[in-house]
Amino acid sequence: LFPWLARVYDRDIPNKRPKNSEPEVPEGAGKEVKSKTHTFYQVLIDARDCPYIRAQAEAVTFLGNQDSSRSLYAIPGLDYVAHEDIIPYTTTEKQPLQHELFDKFLVYQPEKDPPFGALDTLRAWQKKNHPWLELSDVHKETTENIRVTVIPFYMGCRESPTSSVYWWRYCIRLENLGDMSVQLRERHWRIFSLSGTLETVRGRGVVGQEPVLSRNLPAFQYSSHVSLQAPSGHMWGTFRMEREDGYTFDCRIPPFSLESKGDEGTTPAPATPTTTTSTTGSE
Repeated sequence: LFPWLARVYDRDIPNKRPKNSEPEVPEGAGKEVKSKTHTFYQVLIDARDCPYIRAQAEAVTFLGNQDSSRSLYAIPGLDYVAHEDIIPYTTTEKQPLQHELFDKFLVYQPEKDPPFGALDTLRAWQKKNHPWLELSDVHKETTENIRVTVIPFYMGCRESPTSSVYWWRYCIRLENLGDMSVQLRERHWRIFSLSGTLETVRGRGVVGQEPVLSRNLPAFQYSSHVSLQAPSGHMWGTFRMEREDGYTFDCRIPPFSLESKGDEGTTPAPATPTTTTSTTGSE
């Protein structure tokens, strides 16, 4: 649909921390990690691909209308793809992608190359939803051949007479770069708020699953949410992984910042959104 320029922080450094120890500060704190700029694209997911990919169909979410509401609005079938992961192809189909927003956003123009052009509705939707869609930072780290990629997004602030609550969503992608199957068993998060609080979250699996990363299905992607009573903070942690030979290890989640922006409105432009309920525990 449209591109984003993002800063990619790759923290693939050897793990010299003693086994079974857990850092009280983000791994690599105090060590500068330089970023490189990469192009990512906002894309529509073809409905025919959904049965074969392990990613949430409603991963892009927005805050509800009411200041006191805990509801989230989700636009199904959206994702972010890095330029280096794009495989070009051509087609003669008038609707090569099966998605409910395809005809609302794009028009077939056979005399042009590529034969699809953006409608005004796509431009207006992009302008309206820019604050919630913008991808700016990507964080990566690999442990024992398991690569974890984190992309945080600021969602906005909910204000009441007594407090302000800031919300973020974050997308987690796990990839098995090795030959042996590995299963995610537990999660362990540390969430630091600028207000001075440090929260620990532990639990089984993620989003109700304990996914297996195998050679045939090496990737798993999900999104979750976090709220703070401060305009910024940090998150980091580990996933407890179990390999098919019984070996267990902690896979590091790269530390990432939670930064707020000036709210430019409270409601996403409608594009057949569905309503879900937010959760308080980080996944």
